[in-house]
Amino acid sequence: MIGEITRINGPIVEARNLAAAGMLEVVETGHLRLIGEVIRLRQGVATIQVYENTSGLRPGEPVYGTGRPLSVKLGPGLLGTIYDGIQRPLQAIVAHSGPLIGRGEKPAPLDSLRLWPFVPSCKVGDPLTAGQPYGSVQETLSIEHRLLLPPGVSGTVVEVASAGEVGIDTVVCRLQTTVGVHDLTLCHWWPVRTPRPTRERLAVSAPLLTGQRVIDTFFPLGKGGAAAIPGGFGTGKTMTQQALAKWSEARLIVYIGCGERGNEMTEVLHEFPQLLDPRSGRSLMERTILIANTSNMPVAAREVSIYTGITLAEYYRDMGYDVAVMADSTSRWAEALRELSGRLEEMPADEGFPAYLPARLASFYERAGSAVTLSGATGSISVIGAVSPPGGDFSEPVTQHTARFVRCFWALDRDLANARHYPAISWLNSYSEYLPEITGWWQNEDPEWEHRRHVLMALLQEEVKLQRIARLVGAEALPEDQRLTLFLADIVKNAFLQQNSFDPVDMYCSPGKQLWMMRLLVQLAERSLQVVRRGGTLADIRGLPCIDAVMRMKSTVANGDAAAMQALTDAVDRDLGHVERRLA
Repeated sequence: MIGEITRINGPIVEARNLAAAGMLEVVETGHLRLIGEVIRLRQGVATIQVYENTSGLRPGEPVYGTGRPLSVKLGPGLLGTIYDGIQRPLQAIVAHSGPLIGRGEKPAPLDSLRLWPFVPSCKVGDPLTAGQPYGSVQETLSIEHRLLLPPGVSGTVVEVASAGEVGIDTVVCRLQTTVGVHDLTLCHWWPVRTPRPTRERLAVSAPLLTGQRVIDTFFPLGKGGAAAIPGGFGTGKTMTQQALAKWSEARLIVYIGCGERGNEMTEVLHEFPQLLDPRSGRSLMERTILIANTSNMPVAAREVSIYTGITLAEYYRDMGYDVAVMADSTSRWAEALRELSGRLEEMPADEGFPAYLPARLASFYERAGSAVTLSGATGSISVIGAVSPPGGDFSEPVTQHTARFVRCFWALDRDLANARHYPAISWLNSYSEYLPEITGWWQNEDPEWEHRRHVLMALLQEEVKLQRIARLVGAEALPEDQRLTLFLADIVKNAFLQQNSFDPVDMYCSPGKQLWMMRLLVQLAERSLQVVRRGGTLADIRGLPCIDAVMRMKSTVANGDAAAMQALTDAVDRDLGHVERRLA
């Protein structure tokens, strides 16, 4: 099938003689065969969204059909690779044509020359259904790559290769199906806009532990949930996502740099290979896939990059892994939608965004979740999307619509960021709707977890009210118990919520240490308030020798150091006991 270009408007190209083309079919436009996708068909005229720079493209040049939708190639070799938005490996492009991506470059997504140690998991005569394994490959030292029958394929094994080194496109298994013999290699293609099927969707029942106290304790994300990180420029969205990528409990990470500034993405590309996985001690890239689509790259590819990323995540979820997807940022993705919609001359909605913006956001976030896969394994995808509202205005359309489709909202506060309080997640504007589901998990660890969380949150909320009064009459005019509340809230903020990502001890906080810190702070708060009610003063509490150690405990007490935890607990109990006996 060959069409002819008739009109070019930036990344939007119209071509005639394409009556046989299908909706969302991938086509190659022009003599350079630039990759595009059919997004509209009308009386033999196809509107094509081109994923590369169309400069120099002319009417009259040919358009070639491929007969398949925009798809990604799934198989061993994905981990540790840096792709652009349409799964072109950037390292291969650099090796071929230098640091600038040449137009029409189409290197294979997976290295066809690399050999993999194939181990079969079936034998001749075995019946296999969709999702069942037929072999495995040790993709990295950290991850075993399980080769599963693609959805829609089933049959009886008539031939299987023996264990050994094979290429990505080598036939390793043959199935007798109802329509003939089906060859299985180490890879297969899957359309990015089609969610991969599962056997059953599961309810969230456990938190995705991140090692960040303000998240795990106050605004937890359920494993298989969706969260948004909205914040203005410089509030720490990218830094927070990088911390989550390194420390979250997910087995694999898919990091999508969607329309971000080149220097930020460069920082990710340089730092991730040097970061050590805290679990294995090996490079974090062994369990990470990076998708780089910076703001100076073609805008159309930015629109599809998040679908590419979520499809790769679904592939590993089907193997039974817990995957975390970091999308930075969905605002730049929405801006790409707006530009393409304008070139298509569609009717704009709020702030020029297309009317289908909410539907597109929903189609992305709804692909998160915990599920029983077709093979019977349990896997999950947790999606964390950064939102960059202009001027930090959370009332703009992308932030508002995103809040409708996520159940966890980590609002970044500019005042906290300016005060060098990181993570700058506001405890007033953030929320998590996963608390009812994951409270049981924490209660199994500590039956008093919910009560202690409530005590600390109440302290912070009461402080906001008292600060308003203090600004009018001065803090010294407040009663002693209210001044103590302000002091205790400062301890909670500085000793518990603030976390130093460069401190080797404080960069990650284990669940056990978080529970201990909560227990210690609640003990200090409740007994201090009793001291004041019995006639003590704020000076009595400020003067406790243990206060300085409490303020520094996040960086002086290591995870799992039970002796140091007990020593500080005893010191707080001893110092408060001295004051209580003096007042008795």
